Amino acid sequence: MLKQIKEFEKHIIITGFKNVKIGDAEEFLKIINKEKPSGAEIQFFDAKLVATWQHLYFAALNALTAFKNKTNISKSLAMETLLYASAQRQIRKATKILGINAETSEMAVLIIGEKPDMMESALRMVSKHINAKEDESVLELSKRKNTLIRKTFEISELELKTVMKKDDLENALSSLVIERMALLTTQR
Repeated sequence: MLKQIKEFEKHIIITGFKNVKIGDAEEFLKIINKEKPSGAEIQFFDAKLVATWQHLYFAALNALTAFKNKTNISKSLAMETLLYASAQRQIRKATKILGINAETSEMAVLIIGEKPDMMESALRMVSKHINAKEDESVLELSKRKNTLIRKTFEISELELKTVMKKDDLENALSSLVIERMALLTTQR
């Protein structure tokens, strides 16, 4: 999905891939960074801990805000999105939680740039190297993901019940993950 963030004069693409087999993650990332179009920021996430597309959308907003306010932790916008998405201040921890590795089979991709056509080009290049089927369903929540996300982001049953409206677990869980990301800004 392509979305415009007018405040920052940027566009973002958030999508997912199923049945991914990237092998050596470091080598994969080197190839992507070498071939990505100038002006495109690309970040990959292990989709098993992505709490809907909103999770990555707000990670991108927080990262863009951090760079605008010069409060960013990392030197790269892509890495800053990983830090926010994982609600971590340390790159090593963020990578361990949400980064891709040889076992990643479902991958989420976030692309940030100024021009939609350049971003579509970046997505085509990424798709070619991932060699898997684009499938946004990997961004959706499932019972298995719910459990992993709750454990990783330390979300209690009480928090869920407090936030949940009309038995809407998906929105409650997504909101609590986004709240964890927002708290990262207060920890600086």
